[in-house]
Amino acid sequence: MRDIRNIAIIAHVDHGKTTLVDKMLLAGKLFRDNEKHDDLYMDNNDLERERGITILSKNVSITYKDTKINIIDTPGHADFGGEVERVLNMADGVLLLVDAFEGPMPQTRFVLQKALEIGLKPIVVVNKVDKPNCNPEGAQEAVFDLMCNLDATEEQLDFQTVYGSAKNNWMGPDWKTPTDNINYLLDCIIKYIPAPKVLEGTPQMLITTLDYSSYVGRIAVGKVHRGTLKSGQKITLMKRDGTAVKQTIKELHTFEGLGRKAAESVTSGDICAIIGLDDFEIGDTIADFENPEALTPIAVDEPTMSMTFAINDSPFFGKEGKFVTSRHIQERLDKELEKNLALRVEKTNEDGHWNVYGRGVLHLSVLIETMRREGYELQVGQPKVIIKEIDGVKCEPVEQLSVSVPDEMSGKVIEMVSTRKGELLSMQSKNDRTFLEFNIPSRGLIGLRTNMLTATAGEAVISHRFLDYEPYKGELTRRNNGSLIAMETGTAYAYALNKLQDRGRFFIDPQDEVYAGEVVGEHTKEGDLVINVTKSKKLTNMRASGSDDKVALAPPIKFSLEEALEYIKADEYVEVTPQNIRLRKIILDELERKRQRQNAAEE
Repeated sequence: MRDIRNIAIIAHVDHGKTTLVDKMLLAGKLFRDNEKHDDLYMDNNDLERERGITILSKNVSITYKDTKINIIDTPGHADFGGEVERVLNMADGVLLLVDAFEGPMPQTRFVLQKALEIGLKPIVVVNKVDKPNCNPEGAQEAVFDLMCNLDATEEQLDFQTVYGSAKNNWMGPDWKTPTDNINYLLDCIIKYIPAPKVLEGTPQMLITTLDYSSYVGRIAVGKVHRGTLKSGQKITLMKRDGTAVKQTIKELHTFEGLGRKAAESVTSGDICAIIGLDDFEIGDTIADFENPEALTPIAVDEPTMSMTFAINDSPFFGKEGKFVTSRHIQERLDKELEKNLALRVEKTNEDGHWNVYGRGVLHLSVLIETMRREGYELQVGQPKVIIKEIDGVKCEPVEQLSVSVPDEMSGKVIEMVSTRKGELLSMQSKNDRTFLEFNIPSRGLIGLRTNMLTATAGEAVISHRFLDYEPYKGELTRRNNGSLIAMETGTAYAYALNKLQDRGRFFIDPQDEVYAGEVVGEHTKEGDLVINVTKSKKLTNMRASGSDDKVALAPPIKFSLEEALEYIKADEYVEVTPQNIRLRKIILDELERKRQRQNAAEE
């Protein structure tokens, strides 16, 4: 039986979590400093690298002074709450990483709250102490206050603090005297994080995450809670719904370094991967063959937002993607449900349409972006929040919104949030920046980020987390401007766009292919306007002086996927293909749209 420590790392986006893990791998001699290794091992999917956020939790382990340290990387974003909850179940302690300049941030609070509820003991790491005008002691005090607010126990409040700079590869007890390695942090982990309790008895393990391999299929990952699991052992799989299925473990793997290694047996306290089980879910228990006992399954946050997914039926369908039929999309969503705990999918009465429920726009847009990169084509409707009836009262999800902006822009931000039914809770100013906290309905967040970044010239740092369901706050004003809609299918010409510039701002470039019913721009007024962007200049042998001046077009607006989802109205779709993101009307034909408007008005 080896000495083991299981730790999860908690940090706000961009506070240096992934860099710290890489330095710990370096200290565990997994690769030498001069050896070429991937910049960031932990954020190894393209989307995570581009956005600089962790989406999926990962496991690695290092050996330091004969102790095996299992490191679990956790997502910091509240939209991935389902992921966080499971991961913390495998840990016996947490490293809380905070930036010496910014201190603990709202998303740190979200994960820390979960960790303290489970009863995990934290070590606080104040990172980036080499930043100019940072305040390491202030950051440490802010963490203490935050933990008091989150009802930490006496023992949890008696935490060890480590200072350092992960980027420069040093950690020590005092931020004023840099050391030359991060061994002090590893010593603290061994000293202050408790070893997992070794429980004797019949085997028990809660499946907390899934892995997938094209050779062996689905793999169950979790921490052995009690007893010993052996390769080839017969076990009972206790399902969440109370049924029990007899199965056999084909292979056992433990995490060693960056990979996995086959093991004959795994004892209580270590994290392992089990190959050869069929039909299991996250939250099921692996128990004794003869006398099975189930562990408490994981409670998962409820979804707060839904979107319609539909097969692509635009005139351009199938031109760019490999997977376009409803069977392809259904299979892909089913596969996603196996890993993505906070996701729900239900088929609608309409053929080729699904309602997909998730934790927020980011949670759902990451799924859409992943599908798009895998070669799928689909259409997505406007995000809607899930309204519940609680004790006969219509209730909606409310979130805590935190915004950090330069002092002179705080007025704009307060005004924007107030028009979306947000309430200002607190306002603090430090280092020329104002920190604002609001309670705001989840509906109010749709489209807010884009507008706020525009209004503050990209300076606002915005984050939010789900609080609770509260009584419905009334109607919100949405985007007032109408859409500019293409009249016919063809190629957009600079000549036509130039003539229409006074009508609004465009989303397309000259020479882009468009189809009738596609939204090609934003109208300057309310109400939609159908325009012809495919009109070319008729060339004749009669020339008038000055008529052939160069065309000066304003650059078009290019939406990211989230911005497009937040921008569209209820009668519009975002068409997502591997190469393009287009906006379109759900009903492409103008006459049909008019007929529907008339019917709606009559009703």
